[in-house]
Amino acid sequence: MPLRILQWLVLFTLAAPGLAFAGNSKACVTADEASKLTNKEVCVTAHVYDVVELPNGTRFLDVCAPQTPDEACRFTIVSMQEDRDDVGELRKYKDMNVRVRGIVRPMHGRAGMMLSHSRQFSGGPPKFKPNPRLVRGFNGETSRPPVYDPNLRSQGGARAFMNSREQETRPTK
Repeated sequence: MPLRILQWLVLFTLAAPGLAFAGNSKACVTADEASKLTNKEVCVTAHVYDVVELPNGTRFLDVCAPQTPDEACRFTIVSMQEDRDDVGELRKYKDMNVRVRGIVRPMHGRAGMMLSHSRQFSGGPPKFKPNPRLVRGFNGETSRPPVYDPNLRSQGGARAFMNSREQETRPTK
């Protein structure tokens, strides 16, 4: 019986550093720091001073203080019209501190983050949007693959895997 306890103790000591590492999450950065981290996935903490909605349905979370001129504001959070149902109402975040997770992208001379799903407020990932150039002409009714790849053609050809012209013959017994 003591050997069994010793085995569990060794197993726990080996797993404990991994468990401690998994529990640590990266801290959120401010909007000013996030503006320098383009093309990186970060958690941004910011105060929402206003929610601005354009006539086309695009919404912005204004995270710059009112006394800051628009040219000096280096970061913004944008929610597009097509994501309205997934994001929900944004006016409830006015005059609140929020934490948003996403990828910082350059946007018209400043850095910004696309808000495409409400789970980004709780540290979740943005909504997956497939690359339209790859799925062009594809629907679920067809039997062809969604991406054109010469290696997937049924005709074979020089680039096909296991071309019948290049196979070795099996020895007979």
